[in-house]
Amino acid sequence: MSDIKVAGLEHLQTLCAIDQEVIGNASRSDEIQQAIEEKRCLLHHFADDITGFLISTEDFFGYDFISLVIVKPSARRKGIASALINAYVKTSNSLKVFSSTNQSNTSMQHVFQALGFVKSGVINNLDDGDPEIIYVKIASPL
Repeated sequence: MSDIKVAGLEHLQTLCAIDQEVIGNASRSDEIQQAIEEKRCLLHHFADDITGFLISTEDFFGYDFISLVIVKPSARRKGIASALINAYVKTSNSLKVFSSTNQSNTSMQHVFQALGFVKSGVINNLDDGDPEIIYVKIASPL
Protein backbone atom coordinates (compact mmCIF):
# COMPACT_ATOMS: atom_id res chain seq x y z
CA MET A 1 0.00 0.00 0.00
CA SER A 2 1.24 3.47 -0.95
CA ASP A 3 1.08 6.38 1.49
CA ILE A 4 2.39 9.92 1.98
CA LYS A 5 3.09 11.34 5.41
CA VAL A 6 5.16 13.94 7.22
CA ALA A 7 8.68 12.62 7.78
CA GLY A 8 10.04 12.15 11.28
CA LEU A 9 13.61 12.02 12.54
CA GLU A 10 13.40 8.23 12.47
CA HIS A 11 13.36 8.55 8.65
CA LEU A 12 16.42 10.82 8.41
CA GLN A 13 18.99 8.14 7.66
CA THR A 14 16.86 6.57 4.92
CA LEU A 15 16.04 9.91 3.28
CA CYS A 16 19.71 10.93 3.34
CA ALA A 17 20.66 7.59 1.78
CA ILE A 18 18.13 8.11 -1.04
CA ASP A 19 19.39 11.64 -1.60
CA GLN A 20 23.00 10.44 -1.65
CA GLU A 21 22.10 7.73 -4.15
CA VAL A 22 20.60 10.40 -6.43
CA ILE A 23 23.23 13.17 -6.15
CA GLY A 24 26.30 11.13 -5.26
CA ASN A 25 27.15 12.80 -1.95
CA ALA A 26 25.75 13.63 1.49
CA SER A 27 25.91 17.42 1.14
CA ARG A 28 22.21 17.97 1.91
CA SER A 29 21.99 15.93 5.11
CA ASP A 30 21.71 19.00 7.34
CA GLU A 31 19.06 20.53 5.05
CA ILE A 32 17.02 17.32 5.14
CA GLN A 33 17.30 17.10 8.94
CA GLN A 34 16.21 20.72 9.36
CA ALA A 35 13.22 20.20 7.06
CA ILE A 36 12.18 17.14 9.06
CA GLU A 37 12.52 18.99 12.36
CA GLU A 38 10.44 21.87 10.97
CA LYS A 39 7.78 19.49 9.57
CA ARG A 40 8.50 20.62 5.99
CA CYS A 41 9.32 17.17 4.62
CA LEU A 42 6.83 14.71 3.18
CA LEU A 43 7.77 11.14 2.37
CA HIS A 44 6.24 8.54 0.11
CA HIS A 45 6.38 4.92 1.10
CA PHE A 46 5.16 1.77 -0.53
CA ALA A 47 4.75 -1.17 1.84
CA ASP A 48 7.82 -0.87 4.09
CA ASP A 49 9.99 0.95 1.53
CA ILE A 50 10.46 4.73 1.48
CA THR A 51 10.51 5.61 -2.20
CA GLY A 52 10.80 9.41 -2.23
CA PHE A 53 10.45 12.69 -0.40
CA LEU A 54 9.63 16.37 -0.86
CA ILE A 55 10.96 19.40 1.00
CA SER A 56 9.13 22.72 1.03
CA THR A 57 9.48 26.24 2.37
CA GLU A 58 6.92 28.95 3.02
CA ASP A 59 9.14 31.94 2.38
CA PHE A 60 9.24 32.40 -1.39
CA PHE A 61 8.03 36.00 -1.61
CA GLY A 62 5.18 35.10 0.74
CA TYR A 63 4.25 31.90 -1.10
CA ASP A 64 4.92 28.20 -0.66
CA PHE A 65 7.84 26.73 -2.59
CA ILE A 66 8.69 23.09 -3.25
CA SER A 67 12.45 23.18 -2.99
CA LEU A 68 13.29 19.51 -3.48
CA VAL A 69 11.62 16.39 -4.84
CA ILE A 70 13.71 13.21 -4.74
CA VAL A 71 12.59 9.77 -5.88
CA LYS A 72 14.66 6.64 -5.42
CA PRO A 73 16.07 5.70 -8.86
CA SER A 74 14.60 2.19 -8.68
CA ALA A 75 11.12 3.68 -8.06
CA ARG A 76 11.03 6.32 -10.78
CA ARG A 77 8.35 6.67 -13.45
CA LYS A 78 5.68 5.32 -11.12
CA GLY A 79 3.96 8.61 -10.24
CA ILE A 80 5.75 9.14 -6.92
CA ALA A 81 6.94 12.70 -7.65
CA SER A 82 3.43 13.58 -8.85
CA ALA A 83 1.86 12.06 -5.74
CA LEU A 84 4.20 13.99 -3.44
CA ILE A 85 3.60 17.28 -5.26
CA ASN A 86 -0.18 16.79 -5.34
CA ALA A 87 -0.24 15.95 -1.63
CA TYR A 88 1.72 19.10 -0.84
CA VAL A 89 -0.40 21.35 -3.06
CA LYS A 90 -3.61 20.00 -1.47
CA THR A 91 -2.40 20.93 2.02
CA SER A 92 -0.89 24.29 1.08
CA ASN A 93 -2.54 27.41 2.45
CA SER A 94 -0.85 29.52 -0.20
CA LEU A 95 -2.79 30.83 -3.21
CA LYS A 96 0.22 29.98 -5.36
CA VAL A 97 2.73 27.16 -5.04
CA PHE A 98 6.07 27.64 -6.76
CA SER A 99 8.85 25.24 -7.62
CA SER A 100 11.73 25.05 -10.06
CA THR A 101 13.93 22.71 -12.03
CA ASN A 102 16.93 22.99 -14.28
CA GLN A 103 16.36 23.44 -17.99
CA SER A 104 18.19 20.14 -18.51
CA ASN A 105 15.70 18.25 -16.29
CA THR A 106 13.04 17.60 -18.91
CA SER A 107 11.49 14.78 -16.85
CA MET A 108 10.63 17.17 -14.02
CA GLN A 109 9.38 19.77 -16.49
CA HIS A 110 6.92 17.18 -17.82
CA VAL A 111 5.78 16.38 -14.26
CA PHE A 112 5.09 20.05 -13.52
CA GLN A 113 3.22 20.55 -16.78
CA ALA A 114 1.13 17.40 -16.25
CA LEU A 115 0.14 18.66 -12.78
CA GLY A 116 -1.03 22.04 -14.06
CA PHE A 117 2.02 24.11 -13.16
CA VAL A 118 2.95 26.81 -15.66
CA LYS A 119 6.28 28.44 -16.39
CA SER A 120 6.68 31.62 -14.42
CA GLY A 121 10.24 32.69 -15.14
CA VAL A 122 13.89 31.76 -15.52
CA ILE A 123 16.89 32.34 -13.29
CA ASN A 124 20.29 32.30 -14.92
CA ASN A 125 23.66 31.78 -13.24
CA LEU A 126 22.67 29.33 -10.50
CA ASP A 127 24.15 26.35 -12.35
CA ASP A 128 26.55 27.35 -15.11
CA GLY A 129 24.96 26.81 -18.50
CA ASP A 130 21.77 25.26 -17.08
CA PRO A 131 19.12 27.91 -16.27
CA GLU A 132 16.58 27.29 -13.52
CA ILE A 133 12.96 27.36 -14.73
CA ILE A 134 10.43 28.59 -12.17
CA TYR A 135 6.97 27.03 -12.20
CA VAL A 136 3.78 28.07 -10.41
CA LYS A 137 0.46 26.41 -9.69
CA ILE A 138 -2.29 28.84 -8.88
CA ALA A 139 -4.97 27.59 -6.51
CA SER A 140 -8.36 26.90 -8.02
CA PRO A 141 -11.08 29.25 -6.82
CA LEU A 142 -13.53 27.61 -4.41
